[in-house]
Amino acid sequence: MSELPENFKYAKTHEWSKLEEGNVVRVGITDFAQEELGDLVFVELPETGKRFKAGEQCAVVESVKTASDLFSPVSGVIVAVNEAVMDAPEQVNDEPYDTWLFCIKADNPAELDDLMDAVSYQQMISD
Repeated sequence: MSELPENFKYAKTHEWSKLEEGNVVRVGITDFAQEELGDLVFVELPETGKRFKAGEQCAVVESVKTASDLFSPVSGVIVAVNEAVMDAPEQVNDEPYDTWLFCIKADNPAELDDLMDAVSYQQMISD
């Protein structure tokens, strides 16, 4: 299991979020999530321009074991999706913290404060 990046925020549903310039939040899944899921075989990403509320289901990852919904960490509009992951979902297994899935422009970046920091997430997955 890789080290958790300190500058990311983490959801109970195992997505990571990184706030970037212009209130854009880059989103992926944690190393813990990809380990639990196993080899990813398919990723369904949200459409660019679509609006989501914080906590709303917006994407799906499928592995050889199961399918899992992904949830938006903040309210906002999808501004980018990682097309390369759709063709090669195994990138998430190889580099979970370098492989983002989508970016959402946050209406209110303070919603990220509702997520866990690396220490809290580590405690949650260790229990």
